[in-house]
Amino acid sequence: MDWAAWFDWFDAPDYEFARQVLQRGVAGLFFVAFLSSLNQFPALLGERGLLPVPDFLEAFSRFRRPTLFRWRYSDRLLRAVCVTGMVIAGTLVLGLPQLGPPWVPLIAFLALWLLYMSIVNVGQTFYGFGWEMLLLEAGFTVAFLGSDQTDPPRTILILIAWLVFRLEFGAGMIKIRGGREWRDLTALYYHHETQPMPGPLSRQAHLLPKPFHKLEVLGNHFAQLVVPFFLFAPQPIASIAAGIIIFTQLWLVASGNFAWLNWIAIVLAFAAVSDPVAHAVLPVIPLDWHAAGAGRETPLWWLVITLAATVLLVVLSYWPIRNLFSHYQLMNASFNRWQLVNTYGAFGTVTKQRIEVAVEGTMDEDPDESADWREYGFKGKPWDVRRMPRQYAPYHLRLDWLMWFLPLRTVHEEWFYVFLSKLLEADRAVLRLLRHDPFDGERPRWVRARTYLYRFSTRDEFRKTGQRWIRTPLYEAIPPLSLRRVPGRRQ
Repeated sequence: MDWAAWFDWFDAPDYEFARQVLQRGVAGLFFVAFLSSLNQFPALLGERGLLPVPDFLEAFSRFRRPTLFRWRYSDRLLRAVCVTGMVIAGTLVLGLPQLGPPWVPLIAFLALWLLYMSIVNVGQTFYGFGWEMLLLEAGFTVAFLGSDQTDPPRTILILIAWLVFRLEFGAGMIKIRGGREWRDLTALYYHHETQPMPGPLSRQAHLLPKPFHKLEVLGNHFAQLVVPFFLFAPQPIASIAAGIIIFTQLWLVASGNFAWLNWIAIVLAFAAVSDPVAHAVLPVIPLDWHAAGAGRETPLWWLVITLAATVLLVVLSYWPIRNLFSHYQLMNASFNRWQLVNTYGAFGTVTKQRIEVAVEGTMDEDPDESADWREYGFKGKPWDVRRMPRQYAPYHLRLDWLMWFLPLRTVHEEWFYVFLSKLLEADRAVLRLLRHDPFDGERPRWVRARTYLYRFSTRDEFRKTGQRWIRTPLYEAIPPLSLRRVPGRRQ
């Protein structure tokens, strides 16, 4: 066997641009994730949060998932973890660790992986989203891309393409096996209107002609069920496949707010984009990017580390491969406690109607219908019918997302009752999660939850009323509560 030729294959010098995008892009999304946790975790899950981590750890004394908080949690320690993660991620975005030997960015990314996993593993329902494990797996895999002193390792680039394949093909299979609306091409009749958190262009997307919506679904099926196979084809076919995935993800970015799900798919897809193709599309990208490192050799110790990581991820791929072809396909599931080589998927069914839970309060003594009920406003969740939805992605508004799930499951969630009690207390940390407090920091006497049916206004309705949403009252989901009447409230 010609070992020298094999080593030549192991190095991928024509993928330097891909490595720069992968390392800096994934690090940038880690920065956003830690920032989101820094701003929201204490109010949601902190010592006085809606689902306090200390109570969670005490209830599960044999908690085995890896976390720095296993032995002790405090809001101060949580903030220290977040700030540390942001600093490390910031240096990687600037490319500073990449200037050193390959073990420096390796340690930096593994630190991000471990720090963020510590948060996710105690985050309970507020961190139960597929893009949490996706970011963790991406961070671990990208850690082995090396530094500017070595060529990108081809096996790691292939494994990142394999991650994109699982993300896209898994989502496509979930849809085909899911609701009929994906098979009869009507899913996009509803999705733009009923998605968890619409963006500024979601209404315009919803109002597009129905034949266009059917083309959207066909394009989605093509991009998720056919294109991913070509990520492993020779160039320039692999780059074209990556470009199609990037384009479809950018459409999802423009038409919705899915935290960093779409952005990380875009970043990871660059693993299949070679320098010559990138230069052909954008001549500003150097064609001979790798020439500056001409003559650089991959150290044997780094080759051993990278191949060990490759073998590990290949072995762990057995379970998600089996899941992809299972009739009972799992969606967003991990098969090991380290959340590596997971299975992904989203929106196997599409909600046909948008039901929103509105939270109201009053200062009146008697909480009947004649009372002055005032509605709390959320940052991303629809409430004001005239307000244009805002773009927050890749930032993740966790409370707003959980509010979308309430009418799909039940409003009688433990965290939601605690949330109502926090509003009755005018808890400052919780109020900072909202856009509008109708009582300006004062304590209301009563709060309640009502449901409304929301739909986007037509163009004629918007011209006449200025409303972007038309909402219809449904029913009172939770009757008026005072502090003494909140079920399960901790005194």
